[in-house]
Amino acid sequence: MAGILHILNGDATLKAFRQTGIEGDIMVWREVLSEGPLLTNVVDAEFWNRRSAWVSSAFKDSTQQYSHKVIDELAKLDKTYKEINLWFEFDLHCQINLLGVINYIEERGDLSTPALYLICPDHYRGVNPFFGMGQLKGSQLRNLFDNIRVQLNEVDLHIAGCVWKLYSDGDIDGIRKFLEETDYWANMKYLKPALEAHLKRIQTNDIGLNYIEQKLLEIYHAGSHTRREIYKRFWDTEKIYGMGDMELDIYLGHLVNKKLIENL
Repeated sequence: MAGILHILNGDATLKAFRQTGIEGDIMVWREVLSEGPLLTNVVDAEFWNRRSAWVSSAFKDSTQQYSHKVIDELAKLDKTYKEINLWFEFDLHCQINLLGVINYIEERGDLSTPALYLICPDHYRGVNPFFGMGQLKGSQLRNLFDNIRVQLNEVDLHIAGCVWKLYSDGDIDGIRKFLEETDYWANMKYLKPALEAHLKRIQTNDIGLNYIEQKLLEIYHAGSHTRREIYKRFWDTEKIYGMGDMELDIYLGHLVNKKLIENL
């Protein structure tokens, strides 16, 4: 049995993490499961085939690059670890990726083998505004590991399984009902505001724009006419979504196609 694995949500944290002195192997999760098509069964080959096709098209990449950046990293989970540390943040992007990771590990085998731990900050003292762990130094990541790391329990895994099924099925009514009926979120406390943000973003106005598109259009009409300006204005108020520039470009592309903004 291998020792310890750390799963980082994206490359932004990788350089600093290597400076922490924390023991263990590293796996980088390079997916964006909050966008695009999903299946409930995360270990099904069809799940990854669909993801590969969609990501490659949406982000103008190749399926070969997807295989290298995503599938090759997943192969690290072929080892049997005694402990897996999940480094994911509070926003919708990270929370849905977290659900995917947990369910992937669970569907592959017996969760009694690896102890699952979560490092999930929504702030860091002295770092304002805080968008994610990619802003932090190695010593700061070490501080998070030593002070906020929690071991996930059966309640956490039950919540992760239930919400993943609802989200991957696109069951909006089911998500609303789950939010209404769930009072205790255990160590998955950031999942609730992330899901509330998801429900907010899928609502459309009378011209068929969802919340993200509406917000970007408002920013554009307020005078921000470059991508860099629009990104910054969006991140100032909507960090709950955890969207990077490439994700926002998808929504900006919708507005361009609808001729509501000029091509930027």
